[in-house]
Amino acid sequence: MAQGPIIIKRVKKAAHGHHGGAWKVAYADFVTAMMAFFLLLWLLNAVTEEQLTGIADYFAPVTVSSSTSGSSGPLGGTTFSPTGAMVNTTSSPTVSQAIPPATISIEETTSPEPQEGMTEDQFLEAMADREQEQFEKARDALVKAVHSIPELSKMADSLLVDNTPEGLRIQIVDQEGLAMFPRGSSDMFGHTRAILDLVGRVINQLPQKIAISGHTDSTKFSQSNYTNWELSAERALATRRTLVGSGVPDARINRVVGKADQEPLAADDPTSPTNRRISIILLRENDLKPPPATTVGD
Repeated sequence: MAQGPIIIKRVKKAAHGHHGGAWKVAYADFVTAMMAFFLLLWLLNAVTEEQLTGIADYFAPVTVSSSTSGSSGPLGGTTFSPTGAMVNTTSSPTVSQAIPPATISIEETTSPEPQEGMTEDQFLEAMADREQEQFEKARDALVKAVHSIPELSKMADSLLVDNTPEGLRIQIVDQEGLAMFPRGSSDMFGHTRAILDLVGRVINQLPQKIAISGHTDSTKFSQSNYTNWELSAERALATRRTLVGSGVPDARINRVVGKADQEPLAADDPTSPTNRRISIILLRENDLKPPPATTVGD
């Protein structure tokens, strides 16, 4: 009996187990992405609002105007700024580019001349009145300049200018949501440099020497080798460097001190943002009321 052809069937069994190592790469990428995501969430929760502002300020793009006339900016002749503009406390407005120079002019006051029959006390009083008039014009010019620059108008409430027995005091204070320095740092924000540049332009038009002091709130540092004394002094020194960089002669600076939290503006709230500030005083050269002369034994 004839036999048919012999057919051999080979059945390939499906392989069980690993299908190569490609899935490991994809899984590693997924785990890395998830770790980076949760690390980002942790950082957003751990850093302060001022630090977030600094990061945003660093990466903020600088816009370039397509206009070639330059007539639409602060130097175009007319600016509009609402009176009493309020600061949005939910965000920290910053200035990421250079502020165009604003015209700040203090009307010159006539120096008094000794008149016939004028006593020495009367002449000194006339000199003091002239100096006081200079201070008032400087204050008005600075406040007007801040409101005339749209990029700085939101900082109007951060600028405090008043007359003291020592002289014209210009203070730049923190607001809720608008700090001058990152928390615990003396590296000032861009908007702080911009407003200090305006202050420098005013100072350069007056002859008086200046005193700079740094102030903090009462919040303590966790490390024992660094305190509010060091921080306030470093911020005062940073202010001096900025003013000198804007054209103020170094010889006009009388003193630079750090006062920590010893002279709070809001004494009833030691941690108030307004206690964190820089104070610049144009030192009075002529006392409004000279102290009476005394002798030893009085």
